[in-house]
Amino acid sequence: MGSIRNEPTLTLTRMTETVNQHSSEFLDEFILIEDEPLRKGEEGTPVNSRLEQLRAAVVVTREAVRAASITALELAAESAHFMGVVNTGGELVNPFENIEAAVWEEEDVPNQMLQAAYDYCEELTKREAANFYHSFKYLPNDQRRAICAYYAFCRRADDIADGDYVDVFPGAEGANDPEAIDYRRKLEELAAAKPVIERTEFEDKLAQLFFFRKKLSTAYNCVSSTDPIFLALKDVVTKYDIPREYMDDLISGMEDDLYTNRYETFEELYSYCYRVASTVGLVCIGIYGLECTAAEREFAEAWGIAMQLTNILRDVQEDAARDRIYLPMEDLERYGITEEDIMSGKKLLEHPGWQPFVEEYSQRVASYRDKGFKLLPLIPKQSRYSPAAMMAFYSSILRRIVKTGGDVFTERVKLSKAEKLTLAAGVYLRHRFFSF
Repeated sequence: MGSIRNEPTLTLTRMTETVNQHSSEFLDEFILIEDEPLRKGEEGTPVNSRLEQLRAAVVVTREAVRAASITALELAAESAHFMGVVNTGGELVNPFENIEAAVWEEEDVPNQMLQAAYDYCEELTKREAANFYHSFKYLPNDQRRAICAYYAFCRRADDIADGDYVDVFPGAEGANDPEAIDYRRKLEELAAAKPVIERTEFEDKLAQLFFFRKKLSTAYNCVSSTDPIFLALKDVVTKYDIPREYMDDLISGMEDDLYTNRYETFEELYSYCYRVASTVGLVCIGIYGLECTAAEREFAEAWGIAMQLTNILRDVQEDAARDRIYLPMEDLERYGITEEDIMSGKKLLEHPGWQPFVEEYSQRVASYRDKGFKLLPLIPKQSRYSPAAMMAFYSSILRRIVKTGGDVFTERVKLSKAEKLTLAAGVYLRHRFFSF
């Protein structure tokens, strides 16, 4: 596979500065920088600027990790190995899984490798998000490939935080890695919160997200990751000028889930929704070709908030089973609903405050949804179907929840295949062939 070199480990860097020693001293110095209060989203609560600085400092360089070199000639000789993303058993396969290095030595990666990375992301999207992929497939080819690469990034981050997926960063020592330990120590100090999951699991997942963030840094510097998702993502953020802040925020939202399982106010919940959902809309409008004006960003942010709030209402029972309540506690309390009521499952339907709460909550969701709808006329017609279809699906789910009086307990609220096809056909005709 060409030459492989092993270099000293990097702790954290401030842009291009490399710190090989005294890592904790560097972190202490770094987080002493004070900024103006930061907000995540138009209506979110202020966030800890020092914590944001800590997260933004996570960077990997070619000099700091094991790097593999492969020439165009070697690639051609092993094209069968690199180009396949589905094995004979029909399973998804990382085309670079045999590379035992975190980054490539070369700055420019051959196009065949880049296309293999995109193929991997698209196949992952087809398998894990069939509904989303249905809307993606009508996008222009470059946009579809870009959206699939971005979806793969989001999917894997969520799988790490909320699933059993184990992400690999070659050369790292997992939760016992000195870098990961240093990062965890500072994060816990700044967040001033305890894990809401078992300690060992918390340390493992946080370490994975730390190295996942390191991979993200390669999309914004001269290094290319050997992870196909980040190889494709690097091309996406370069082509569509996507700010790293949006990507970092999504990972931060996943980290927050490890030590937050209650939200006292709607403003606190809004900040979380912004990180894990509004940033998705903000990335997508860049890929769709919008100029990302203030109005476009406002509508995209609202689109994400509406979708995430719908998810939260639909998944109340599932989240409660994991000791998570995303609905704002102070809003529930106004209707006399306690934590115990939420945990009671279907019995909540008998609570006199539940249906009124759902009606008020749904009206709030609808206000963000309606603002999100204002984005659609601004999107070029050839790209409009994808977001329009997603908005239509989520609007239908919300209407169904309200119609049943907030019954998200008897069965999971979802659309049948026939309902999706009918909705999709109507949206397609309206947004591809007719004017607003």
